Amino acid sequence: MSGSTLPTTNGLPPSPANGNDSGIFSHFRSLSAASFQRRPTFPLAHSTRRKPRRWPLALRFAKGAIHSQIVLPVILHALFTLVVVYIDRRMERSLGLPSSIIPSLSIVVGLMLVFRNGTSYERWWTGRSHVTTISTSIRNLTRSFLCCSYKTGSPPTPTDKADTESVVRILIAILYSVKNHLRAEWGVAIQPGTAVGQHGTPTHQSEYSDLLPVGLKSGEIDGIGLPLELTFFVEKYIRKGLDRGWFHPPQASQMQMQLNAIVDAYGRMETIKLTPIPIAHLIHQKQVLALFGCVLPFAMVNEMGWWAVPIVCLVTFTLYGIEGIGSQLEDPFGYDKNDIKMDAIVQDSRQETMAMLDEWRRRGGDSGDGGDMFLLDIAVQSP
Repeated sequence: MSGSTLPTTNGLPPSPANGNDSGIFSHFRSLSAASFQRRPTFPLAHSTRRKPRRWPLALRFAKGAIHSQIVLPVILHALFTLVVVYIDRRMERSLGLPSSIIPSLSIVVGLMLVFRNGTSYERWWTGRSHVTTISTSIRNLTRSFLCCSYKTGSPPTPTDKADTESVVRILIAILYSVKNHLRAEWGVAIQPGTAVGQHGTPTHQSEYSDLLPVGLKSGEIDGIGLPLELTFFVEKYIRKGLDRGWFHPPQASQMQMQLNAIVDAYGRMETIKLTPIPIAHLIHQKQVLALFGCVLPFAMVNEMGWWAVPIVCLVTFTLYGIEGIGSQLEDPFGYDKNDIKMDAIVQDSRQETMAMLDEWRRRGGDSGDGGDMFLLDIAVQSP
């Protein structure tokens, strides 16, 4: 029947409607139904959340919360309010101020916090977008290198295939090196398997030393970032492919655009890392918050008495919490819970790229053209 869907049995493809049994259907029916069951896959396996939340977010005080950063100022304001209320109760003359001053001050504080949080989140989102730009460019370059690094009628030599595999590994290493560079963890290229932080503290980063080109001479001690250094190897490979006739000029130009996109995103992420919020704004914001928290007890003591203590705690907890969120999002490339999941993203990208490389070795490495990558080994019989 035209437009109808043929029924299936146990998830297996149906036989041809005309009763003829071609080789491909014989092959599918010979497979067990378990072969078609959904299996765990790697795409986004590290980046996505693995376990459900056990507690509502309103009851969480750790693992991503900013309570540890604001507990000290909240306690200090509570103690100050306690002293103000105690003295007000002991003195004949009230220390209270008109409560009408609170709305005016609240507008100023609110505007400052909105600016701080909006700017910080914009930095966080921009950094995440640039990570995606690098990952996408690596995907495109990997696909092009594995499918086009050959010349029609001239299969690649073992040296050519080794060069292709090496440059794909370098693409993965670029993402790792960008992550470490933004965290000021240098030294992987100097001594593979180790890294030195910005304060000279040694760290172990052996996660991608096997991806670096053999005999790499690091330029980090001369002020050249490893991500930029690795792009030279990719540029050289594109030029070699163009000279050998693997890529035609427009195609090589597109590859260079992808490589330039990596360098551009890397530079913009450096800008986020090296350009904090101006110190004048941070100083004034801290002072305004502190002054607002100190004025609140005097505006509340007449009407609320001892209840001013918990009310001030609640208000300062809210305001300092918003400010603390902005401070965490300001530099999104670190290890904090609220930072970008750089390690997970890089690990997913590596798994994806290595899967493509393994498939290229299995099906397309001999001819260099990608062959029948991602197709089942099915010998279709002629009817």
